[in-house]
Amino acid sequence: MVPLQSHEIRGNWATLLLPINTDDSIGYGRLATEIDQLIGMKVDGIYSNGTAGEFYNQTEHEFDEVNGLLAEKCNRAGMPFQVGCSHMSPLISLERLKRTIALKPSAIQVILPDWFPPKMEEIIAFLRKMQDTAGDIRLILYNPPHSKVKLSPADFKTIREAGIELAGCKLPGGDAAWYKEMLGLNPELSVFIPGHHLATGVRAGAHGAYSNVACLSPLVAQRWYDSMQTDMEAALELESRIQRFMNEQIVPYITQQGYSNQAVDKFLAAIGGWADVGTRLRWPYKWIPENEVDAAKKVCKELLPEFFV
Repeated sequence: MVPLQSHEIRGNWATLLLPINTDDSIGYGRLATEIDQLIGMKVDGIYSNGTAGEFYNQTEHEFDEVNGLLAEKCNRAGMPFQVGCSHMSPLISLERLKRTIALKPSAIQVILPDWFPPKMEEIIAFLRKMQDTAGDIRLILYNPPHSKVKLSPADFKTIREAGIELAGCKLPGGDAAWYKEMLGLNPELSVFIPGHHLATGVRAGAHGAYSNVACLSPLVAQRWYDSMQTDMEAALELESRIQRFMNEQIVPYITQQGYSNQAVDKFLAAIGGWADVGTRLRWPYKWIPENEVDAAKKVCKELLPEFFV
């Protein structure tokens, strides 16, 4: 693939969910089928090794296998794809990036070093090394709510002024004032937000989502994003029902039962039923039992019938 520039990184990007077998190995056959399904659904792009891809819990051989498979299929199909080279260790993240260059991704995602919170001087040093190594391939900085360092709009401006030319970022989003500040200080960035806030975000100027809604259904998430270009009011109405489902049926798994974000992402895919991924996470993390899918699916069908047509 030709590396994408920031203005080309838009829309509904679907995460690659990692199928885990009962012996804790990766189900590569199921992974290959999942990639084929995402390509067939014609999402705006696919990204690997995000949270739901369990990047933090792979060997380096497994990292190479997963992303080699994604690159082979996406390059053949002309599907834009990003590889997550994230790791808690900056050295391992750098080595992953070096090996990823040969896969010709559209962009590369990274997180900040995560064992001890880096200061701005250290953040710039990290990103400069990653940028210099990546060459023509642009970087996307993933800065989720649970990051030990949460970057402000002004922080991204500081990073740019230090010579770091990020293509984009994945952030939690915010209110109207946050969008005004973020986009005003950083007009060159592709700003991506959580999928269940996408219509509100697009109306405020966001450019897309590395989407949890695509976990539920990549195809419907794509149609929803496309509808924002022609009928924003209808898109906002659907967003209100998506958020109601998330708040009532999904968020309690995190806030009351202590499940992780990756657990609920896989649970969403099981509810949507579009891929044979399963809800299992890799040791030592707990996953939501599959026998809880049917009850949540029943509610989802009532609130979001569009996702089951």
